[in-house]
Amino acid sequence: MTIRPNSGTGTGPITPDGSSVNFYRLVPARGEPEIVAGVVPPGGSILDLGAGIGRIAHPLIELGYEVVAVDESAEMLAHVRGAPTVRSRIQGLDLGRRFDGVLLASQLVHTADEEGRQGLLETCARHVAPDGSVVIQWTPPERHDAWEVGRGRTDGGLRLELAALERVAPGVFDATMRYSHEGNVWTQSFTSRRLSDEDLAEALADAGLRLDRFLTEDRTWLRAAPGG
Repeated sequence: MTIRPNSGTGTGPITPDGSSVNFYRLVPARGEPEIVAGVVPPGGSILDLGAGIGRIAHPLIELGYEVVAVDESAEMLAHVRGAPTVRSRIQGLDLGRRFDGVLLASQLVHTADEEGRQGLLETCARHVAPDGSVVIQWTPPERHDAWEVGRGRTDGGLRLELAALERVAPGVFDATMRYSHEGNVWTQSFTSRRLSDEDLAEALADAGLRLDRFLTEDRTWLRAAPGG
């Protein structure tokens, strides 16, 4: 299977994964910092993988956490304040230290690149303290199955909508999201692999992690712990 490279369109810088810097500057945190704070001790250290412009990192810093922000986009990291930044791909990253919490937000774990997914989770395992927490966002299979072109939401003047969806292999979909705000339009195209609960647990175990529990009622956030 040939994996289509991620891509994006719209005004301003577009990162290698197709994200628009200008769009993500408009997106607020929506309870994610509180989810992380629920499993990482107050004042602890957090490694934010794929930190972007600091959408989640900034509130965590305000809550008193020590955050290190990692992203492969210099344009994204230029907007991070109050935290050291590391420009790097997540796969293969080795900072030589461990953190009380490691955050892997967005849909990164759904990459159709199996080796890439393994690299993401191995980086999480390599950096989490023995008694620490890896906090991962994913799309549970029941939500993945409900994807439908035209479905979306409007939040604070931002419109997010699934603009295109094509099944390219069993459990693998090419998707395009359309974002709009005050006349500006951006798109982000990516490939997403549907993961079952068993797929997720197996991928975590292969990286030396175990699924501890889901952190939200909709199961979109979970805590993983060292020990496959």
